[in-house]
Amino acid sequence: MSYPGEPFPATVPKPASAQMELLSALSSSLLDCALFLDIDGTLLDLADMPDAIVVPPWLPTALDAASQRLGGALALVTGRALAYADELFSPFRFPIAGLHGAQLRRPDGKVAKAETTAAFEALKTDLRKETEGLEGVLVEDKGAAVAAHYRLAPERQAQVEPIMERLLSRAGANWTLQRGKMVLEIRPASADKGHAVEVFLSMPPFAGRRPIAIGDDVTDEAMFRVANRHGGHSVRVGSPSETAATLTLPSASAVRDLIAQFAV
Repeated sequence: MSYPGEPFPATVPKPASAQMELLSALSSSLLDCALFLDIDGTLLDLADMPDAIVVPPWLPTALDAASQRLGGALALVTGRALAYADELFSPFRFPIAGLHGAQLRRPDGKVAKAETTAAFEALKTDLRKETEGLEGVLVEDKGAAVAAHYRLAPERQAQVEPIMERLLSRAGANWTLQRGKMVLEIRPASADKGHAVEVFLSMPPFAGRRPIAIGDDVTDEAMFRVANRHGGHSVRVGSPSETAATLTLPSASAVRDLIAQFAV
């Protein structure tokens, strides 16, 4: 974990063209922009297991500095549960849309979240039973969502997909199946990263600002479309074949470089 007051990197690489455009947009219009950031694969490098991701010691402090420069208009929009995201960036508490928006902490600190049901809890138990013999498959209980990761065994996708689709049919109309990078997740159907960004844009200090949305996965495409509609910037991390994003950055490291450049 990281602590306040830790230094930013001693040296920050010179920004590439996309980084320069974003840095210029952020720096020239501090009170006109709002920044929305995914976590896994965007701020932090992906890891083989969800709990194995590493937070650079300086990053939480840099995010807080960036948030202050933007007058508080910085939010994390993630598939992670809110409590886990808070642990990553402790002791800071940013506005967050967790579980793709099923959990949402407003800028004033108030939290709204989807509630689970007894039937959904039973579904999670059955998922663990049905995958326990599938080596390399990891079930992640997120509370109001549940994910089956197969990054350690990509060949398991063909076995995991029908299990998740069958369990989804039991969950009912209030739940949907979300596909991501080497993961399948059953989450509340009302949860959507694009809707979460729209909610933030309806309240101070985000209201009236142009959104800059940065993410790396198909789950982030919804917030890219919202950013585009509002005349902002949408940024896909990596090398996607298809995306609604208007800019790309090569890696999570490049995103961290952008935050470091902006925060100083």
